[in-house]
Amino acid sequence: MSDARPNARGSGVHSVERALDLLEVLGEHSGPMGVTELSSNTGLPAATIHRLAQTLVARGYLRQLRDRRYYLGSRLAALGSRAGAMMGSRAQPLLRELARELQETVNLATLTPDGAEYIGQSAGSHSVRMFTEVGRRVPLHSTGVGKALLSLLPDHDALRLLRPDDMVQFTPTTITTPQQMLVELATIRAHGFAMDEGEMEQGVRCIAVPFVADTYMAVSVSGPAARMTDELVERARVALDAARPQLVAMLAD
Repeated sequence: MSDARPNARGSGVHSVERALDLLEVLGEHSGPMGVTELSSNTGLPAATIHRLAQTLVARGYLRQLRDRRYYLGSRLAALGSRAGAMMGSRAQPLLRELARELQETVNLATLTPDGAEYIGQSAGSHSVRMFTEVGRRVPLHSTGVGKALLSLLPDHDALRLLRPDDMVQFTPTTITTPQQMLVELATIRAHGFAMDEGEMEQGVRCIAVPFVADTYMAVSVSGPAARMTDELVERARVALDAARPQLVAMLAD
C-alpha cells in the first residue's frame, strides 16, 4: 500500500518518521517481515528500508533472521515496560481508591503483540489476595484483561493475535479455539466487560473493563471465586465503568 500511515508528517524529521513507520508496521504484523513486504506496507523504497533497518538492528530496536527478515528487538521491550510502568503510576491513586472500595485487587493492563501486560496494580485488603507483578505479560485468550483488550479490536485483528497453537488450555473453562473466542468477544462488546471464570487459574474470578487512552487498555478486579460473588462482580462492574472516563483522562494526556 502507499505511505499513508497516520502521523504528523510535515513538521518532523523524515528519517525518524520512516524509522517509526517500520517499527509500527512490524509491531502490527506480529511476526518477521522481509524488505519487500515492508516496502509494500510502508511505501518506502527497499534501499531506504535496508538502510534504516540496519541502523535499528545496530541499536537493538530490530533483529534480523538468517533469512534476512526483520522483527522487533529486545530494546523495545525494555522501553515499552518502562513506558507502561510510568503510565501505571499516573493511574495509581485511582487504582488504590477502587481497591479500597471493593477490597479486592485492581489491575491495569495494556495490549502488546504477545499478550496483556500489567502496568499498574493496587492490592486488596484481604490477607489472601490475588497478586501479579507489574510488567508481567499474560495470555490474551485466558485472562479477563486479555479478552477485554481483544474486544477493542475488529475480529480480523483479534484473530491475528490468537494463534491456535498458543491457545493453551490452562483449566477446563479455558477458551481454546479462535471460533469460540469470536463468540466470547461479541458478548464482551455487547455487555461492556469481560469475565475470567477460572480460565487461567482455577478458583480465581475476574471482571475486566476495556477502554482506549493512548493505547488499548483494560482495568480489572480479581479475587478468589468464593469472595467474587455475583453481587461483588456487579459492584465492581459499576465501579470500573464509572472509573473508565477518569482513567482515559489520566492516561491520554
